[in-house]
Amino acid sequence: MASIEPMDAEFDTVAEWTAKVVEGLGRQYRIPAACRGSGRPSALDWLLAGLTPRPGDLMIDIGAGLGGPAAYAAEQTGVRPVLAESESDACRAAARLFGVPVVRADATALPFADAVASHAWCLGVLCTASGPDAQRAMLRELRRVLRPSGRAGLLVFLAARDRLDNPPEGNHFPTRAQLTEMLHEAGLTETAAADPSSLPPPPAWWQGCIAAVDHELRCRFGDAPALVTALEQSHRIGELLRSGELVSQVIRLRR
Repeated sequence: MASIEPMDAEFDTVAEWTAKVVEGLGRQYRIPAACRGSGRPSALDWLLAGLTPRPGDLMIDIGAGLGGPAAYAAEQTGVRPVLAESESDACRAAARLFGVPVVRADATALPFADAVASHAWCLGVLCTASGPDAQRAMLRELRRVLRPSGRAGLLVFLAARDRLDNPPEGNHFPTRAQLTEMLHEAGLTETAAADPSSLPPPPAWWQGCIAAVDHELRCRFGDAPALVTALEQSHRIGELLRSGELVSQVIRLRR
């Protein structure tokens, strides 16, 4: 049997399966399921409060996955989202779920003009870059597509020490000092940061939607290597967060 690439399993194959499950369960499951791993409502609200978008503003979601956070932002503020996602199955699934523009693109080389967007965010994606050089390129691209004084948001997982126990494959976690240096090099100014765990938990209906989707995924695809691999990746991140070896932050930025 061919080996399963962990990043492809988590962000492509299982993303497509998640969309299939959501389509069977109903529209109310779309945004919670498509935000799994990339933002609880309170963290997204905290970021949006700093971005202060207006209805009709163009907002680029970099590494959008299934597009749940972008759809949440559109629902809450009226922004006009455009999704940039590198995995082909996730692109098709996001377009199907939310009917918004989706571009297949690597976050280190976005196919957008300079200064095209007033807002952008990149949620849980920086650690999936191949290393520090790719992370720097990702942040430079984030700045490049922003208009002067444009605002952006990050959700990042940061290493509390140089060497982590049993990190998930394919992930590279910067330290807080390394991230601060990369932001400065990219020309991005940090205006505020918060720990998502200090913000209110998701409402019960949101958690119920995610639990129902997770249950259905396991029922339909539980023995599939791709799902097993994706769950193991998620479990490893959870263990590192619980041990304190990883910390998560949401960060507001300005060009």
